[in-house]
Amino acid sequence: MAIVSPLSSKTALPLIAGALLALGGCDKGPSTEAQPAAVAPAGKESLTGTIDRSFAGELMPAVNVTDPAGRQLNLGVLQGKPVLVNLWATWCAPCVTEMPLLDELAGELAGKVRVVTISQDLTGAAAVQPFFAEKKFTHLEPWLDPETALAEKLGGGVLPVTVLYDASGREVWRVVGGYDWASPAARGAIDEGAW
Repeated sequence: MAIVSPLSSKTALPLIAGALLALGGCDKGPSTEAQPAAVAPAGKESLTGTIDRSFAGELMPAVNVTDPAGRQLNLGVLQGKPVLVNLWATWCAPCVTEMPLLDELAGELAGKVRVVTISQDLTGAAAVQPFFAEKKFTHLEPWLDPETALAEKLGGGVLPVTVLYDASGREVWRVVGGYDWASPAARGAIDEGAW
């Protein structure tokens, strides 16, 4: 006999999003509301995300993202080498904290694993370009998804979310919430899916 939950999808989704927020992420909120202003980084204590393998095997969504110059990148064709996709926003404290770690990681993994950070800021380049200029990232590119299409495909609602895809474009694992990308655990997990 099947058990049917008395919660409707409208009731269950906010409960799930609330539970995920407790894990250290930022609530993305509905795309029609104004996003908060940029915040200061929260520090490594806010990097409380954990690796989740429950979506392993799912294909990378074929979503187009753009850069501030208007170049497009279709994520669905990023095959041939592993890809670490990170969804973030300038107003999300754990996102801001982990961005320098991701920049360093991208430099260390160059040629082995591509690190693609995709802003979910609704104002797109207007928010992201000044942020990138201030932080002086040397290995990350400012990809934009102001319509939050990728976040919706990945379950939406909480940032940051980072997904490792293998060379065939299949998910290995994901992290919801901030993560310490300089840690030995992070490097071990990336190695697990990168070869």
